[in-house]
Amino acid sequence: MPALAQSSAVASATAHKTVLVMGDSLSAAHNLATAEGWVALTADRIARTRPGWKVVNASISGETTAGGASRIEGELARHRPAVVVIELGANDGLRGLPLVQSRANLERMIQASKDSGARVLLIGMRMPPNLGRAYTESFSANYAALAKAHGISLLPFLLEPIALDRNAFQDDNLHPVAAAQPRLRDHVWTALEPLLD
Repeated sequence: MPALAQSSAVASATAHKTVLVMGDSLSAAHNLATAEGWVALTADRIARTRPGWKVVNASISGETTAGGASRIEGELARHRPAVVVIELGANDGLRGLPLVQSRANLERMIQASKDSGARVLLIGMRMPPNLGRAYTESFSANYAALAKAHGISLLPFLLEPIALDRNAFQDDNLHPVAAAQPRLRDHVWTALEPLLD
């Protein structure tokens, strides 16, 4: 019995709380080394400053909210996160997908995460003006409405610190360069850190 109790105590001491990131190419370090992306940089910071926490990056380049909604329950069961970060919707917007569909998919992810006992950070995006004012305004409003309805944390715009800096983006003018990733990490950290207490 003492040996069993000791091994149980060791397992408890080494157990980690998990931050699960469900995102698209902006979180999957598109065209960069994985270690250069803001999620990996956040994982490094958490490893240094938050003993007992770890980060799992389940982001996929090209992911839509429909893809995230179809994967969320499996990822929750696999990783049992204490915090879920949802950074999706950009690919829906760039394809002009119906906003009601995107909202329903995000809502499914939020609700599943909450039902699992996890805290949720929703990270919003904005669309370029060429999609039309009505679409772009409604796109951004979806994130705020969902955060309010579900009582979850919101970071309104992932790219806010670099949005007006052309040098912060790769040639496609969509994906941030490696040098911009620490700024994204610091921006996300303002909303993520309180959820780690």
